[in-house]
Amino acid sequence: MTCLPGKTDRALGLVIDLDTCVGCHACVTACKGWNDQGYGAALSDQDPYGADASGTFLNRVHSYQLTPDYAAPQIVNFPRSCLHCADAPCVTVCPTGASYKRVEDGIVLVNEAACIGCGLCAWACPYGARELDQAAGVMKKCTLCVDRIYNETLPEEDREPACVRTCPTGARHFGDLADPDSAVSKLVAERGGYDLMPEQATRPTNKYLPPRRKDAPQRSLLEPLLDVQATGLAGWLDRLLGKLP
Repeated sequence: MTCLPGKTDRALGLVIDLDTCVGCHACVTACKGWNDQGYGAALSDQDPYGADASGTFLNRVHSYQLTPDYAAPQIVNFPRSCLHCADAPCVTVCPTGASYKRVEDGIVLVNEAACIGCGLCAWACPYGARELDQAAGVMKKCTLCVDRIYNETLPEEDREPACVRTCPTGARHFGDLADPDSAVSKLVAERGGYDLMPEQATRPTNKYLPPRRKDAPQRSLLEPLLDVQATGLAGWLDRLLGKLP
């Protein structure tokens, strides 16, 4: 079995804001597009335009309807990918050492040359973040776009995961969560960011920011117009129509 490093130099990961994610799937599309030509070559698709389409996706978005006690029903969009856990069970269960956690940045990766596609890592992951690429016969997962974030041929603003770079609402943030002074760490502290399923004791690096309460009364954008008095022809029509039974 594979051993985890006692400590990593950094803890690169994502902070996902559930309050601003609109479920547009731009992150899913960007992830699929980048990883179809980047690290690990293409992600397989089986009958993509048929009735039984299936394929390998490293990032997915689920939508749930919630009915809080304090507010009206609301939709929460929940992106899901590898959380790059500090105590990653997918690593320690791997019989070949194919799954490993990097000391320099804490990213969990798969050495596809050593992977035998046994699926033990997928069984061990409580978040469903591993997928078997049927065409390649190996397990694949989010890499945090390791081939982007260290790529010095890219403009500096592009050296972040494709999902982060693409998100139109700014719901995804990337940085070093081991650094308390980093932007992502400050965001987690300010918004009460939390671990997904902390009872699993995996200590995920990625954090989620909870949706803000929606119990405050919402003012209509048209409210300033309610007291406007019509004049001229519009005023005459308004008075005329007001006399109709």
